[in-house]
Amino acid sequence: MEELLFQATDRREFLKKAGTIAGFLGVSACPLAAFAGSETVQLTILHTNDVHSRIDPFPMDGSRNQGMGGVARRSALIKSIRAEQKNVLLLDAGDIFQGTPYFNVFGGELELKLMSDMGYDASTFGNHDFDNGVEGFVKQMHNAKFPFLSSNYDFSNTALDGKTKPYQIFKKQGTTIGVFGLGIELKGLVSKSNYGETQYLDPIQKGNEMASFLKNEKRCDLVICLSHLGYKYKDNKVSDQVLAKSTRNIDLIIGGHTHTFLKEPETILNLDGKATLINQVGFAGINLGRLDFFFDRQSGKHKMMAAVCPVSEKILV
Repeated sequence: MEELLFQATDRREFLKKAGTIAGFLGVSACPLAAFAGSETVQLTILHTNDVHSRIDPFPMDGSRNQGMGGVARRSALIKSIRAEQKNVLLLDAGDIFQGTPYFNVFGGELELKLMSDMGYDASTFGNHDFDNGVEGFVKQMHNAKFPFLSSNYDFSNTALDGKTKPYQIFKKQGTTIGVFGLGIELKGLVSKSNYGETQYLDPIQKGNEMASFLKNEKRCDLVICLSHLGYKYKDNKVSDQVLAKSTRNIDLIIGGHTHTFLKEPETILNLDGKATLINQVGFAGINLGRLDFFFDRQSGKHKMMAAVCPVSEKILV
């Protein structure tokens, strides 16, 4: 049975398309919480990237994103989804900091406290997360009630030594999910004084190592990479697309850095000819990405349904 992808542009359309996948799974068309039968486990992955200290919605000034975003609305949307689903992971792909006066005034304290209040499960580093230096980031880390995952930054000779994790494993209703993080090369993007002795390790090599470890040794049903490498480039710079086709065992790449809005996840074949999904939902918290995986307990295979949930005043209507 091949993996199927269903895509919806918003939460209402997602609910409408529930009937399609429900019929495919052989259960009645009903709210999403009813999809998981005795042999099917549903995992809901919610994700953001490049929020850039955008606490408030964009002002109503006629700009393209006017009225969009805002932490209060995102929090309400996340709560409503968690009320429907019991197996939820909330992830972020970096660049939490920099972009509004909130960061300039509070140095990242507010962003991390609000993410903790929303129940984020993990994040990785973006280049702008070093804008107050390694020491500035460490100063705020106690406000994060979730781990920062980084597999290709060696922080051994910095204040971040021992304060991050290469990966995190989550258990949801008998399903094992492994998550790891990859960051972009900081040289040329970030002042050397801000990242200090942080060593950049080859993301393809580390991606292969971590994915193999999680899939084969930890027996993860799903391996997720939180990437701040960027979606794609015109040159040969390592991107999510390059990572996907140059590795094995990564099921899903949740990306950031390039502020790319993908209407649906992109599928790229990896070194073994198997599908790796890439998703990214813009920037500034104007969208919440949603990916619902349906795992068949007997076969071990899965299907996936995707939605982009706009964060606007309409989410509570």
